[in-house]
Amino acid sequence: MRALAALSRFVGNTFAYWVLLFAVLAFLFPSWFIALKTLIVPLLGLVMFGMGLTLKLEDFSEVVRHPWRVALGVVAHFVIMPGVAWLLCQVFHLPAEIAVGVILVGCCPSGTSSNVMTWLAKGDLALSVAIAAVTTLLAPLLTPALIWLLASAWLPVSFMEMFWSILQLVMLPIVLGVVAQRLLGAKVQFAVDVLPLISVVSIVMIVCAVVAASQAKIAESGLLIMAVVILHNSFGFLLGYFTGKLFK
Repeated sequence: MRALAALSRFVGNTFAYWVLLFAVLAFLFPSWFIALKTLIVPLLGLVMFGMGLTLKLEDFSEVVRHPWRVALGVVAHFVIMPGVAWLLCQVFHLPAEIAVGVILVGCCPSGTSSNVMTWLAKGDLALSVAIAAVTTLLAPLLTPALIWLLASAWLPVSFMEMFWSILQLVMLPIVLGVVAQRLLGAKVQFAVDVLPLISVVSIVMIVCAVVAASQAKIAESGLLIMAVVILHNSFGFLLGYFTGKLFK
């Protein structure tokens, strides 16, 4: 059991390398991974359920102690990342399908990845967890609203369809995870210990499926997509940092 938990921590800490490695493999050999397309939805549900298992009521204690700090982080998240995504789409005149994808990424909650980065950077982990928890709970409403507002210029977007989709795919598994964690308590601790392994494997499989299915599009616009992703993340980090610094 300890060996599996240690493996899980190692895989979680090297998450980016596994995603990059298997994304390259899926691009070079798409036929190996194309069948994974049918697993994307259940795998997403599994990742969200795992996230719910790690959420506790104590995660929201920072909201009570320092509500303005959490509110600033939440507002900054839902303003900076979607705003930068929209600006990049305008500057680079991105094709419709790529533009919508970039905006979708910008409008999604950060989830546990931001908590891992904060922990590695020795930042305020309690604040990060609280912001991630609040943005996750607000996602079913704010994500489709922002995508409808920002992306409808490229493709028609139905707010209600996206709202119900996110509610089923994100909120329902998270709520089930929270309920399981509350009811079972210590019994789910082993599951929490191996969650990084399960999450990384699930996300890698999702990435492989998406890359394999979109191989031709990526080959056509790969450098452009890479440049936009790097700029999106870079400006997100910089503006987030200076927002925190500005408000002390």
